[in-house]
Amino acid sequence: MVISTEGLSFNFGNQQVVRSLSLQVPEGSIYGFLGPNGAGKTTTIKLLLNLLKTDQGSIRVFDQELQSNRISILSQIGSLIEQPAIYLHLSGRENLVNRALLLQVPEKRVDEMLDLVHLKDAANKKAGKYSLGMKQRLGIALALLSDPKLLILDEPTNGLDPNGIIEVRELLIRLVTQHKKTVFVSSHLLAEVERMATHVGIIHKGEMLFQGSIKDLEAISQPQIQVEVNDTVEAANFLKKQGLTVTGVNDEHVSVPFTSKTQMGEINTLLNRNGYTVYSIRKVNKDLEKLFLDITQNA
Repeated sequence: MVISTEGLSFNFGNQQVVRSLSLQVPEGSIYGFLGPNGAGKTTTIKLLLNLLKTDQGSIRVFDQELQSNRISILSQIGSLIEQPAIYLHLSGRENLVNRALLLQVPEKRVDEMLDLVHLKDAANKKAGKYSLGMKQRLGIALALLSDPKLLILDEPTNGLDPNGIIEVRELLIRLVTQHKKTVFVSSHLLAEVERMATHVGIIHKGEMLFQGSIKDLEAISQPQIQVEVNDTVEAANFLKKQGLTVTGVNDEHVSVPFTSKTQMGEINTLLNRNGYTVYSIRKVNKDLEKLFLDITQNA
């Protein structure tokens, strides 16, 4: 595990913001840290970056205890918390050169980063003239200058238009698949995380409600069979009389719990033989947004 916490807790005065949190972030993953606004995501990230001191619990990064190995750990982490810290009157290249000097990083890394985040053509343009997506990509380039093993990003797509969101998503996938980084990204844009994350943690009111791979998350959801049929109400009543559980009916389709492909075929045949016209029949998994709502509303 690149990040591992046990019993991590933090209070702002009398308010407990993080409650006994146990994070497990595997190496080489894109870990989506999900939760509504105010769930404790940013506070947790500040604890991981040692910007806040833990009240209780332990934090291990790269299998080392954070407090006693602070310098060596943080030197291997790149981070971007909400908005990138860039100088708007400087060009993209000048921002990177300035940071490279501070970090004592070879200047050749600047061109490598501009190329990586697809800003080479805009390298000499003032950062103040960049679009939001370009600013976020420049922020990620700044975070990557020192070639960190771990990238921690807090709401990196916040305020971006669809093109900007796609740009950042593709960059993060590229960092993991081609450059062997581990990415820890917090977000409340669930559909976006679903498109790129390999693992997720769902936090609500400071508590971890679910943690595991995307496949683990899908496994806790009962898949459904959606049948698009000519008369949904009559078809639903008919299926109930045959002993099947109907979980949903609307104007377009009837839903029943999925158990096997054989069962799908049997339902299709049953409806056809009894005068119903089946337009389509398919297995449907709940998307991340529905799973998230199920988990947080039942908490």
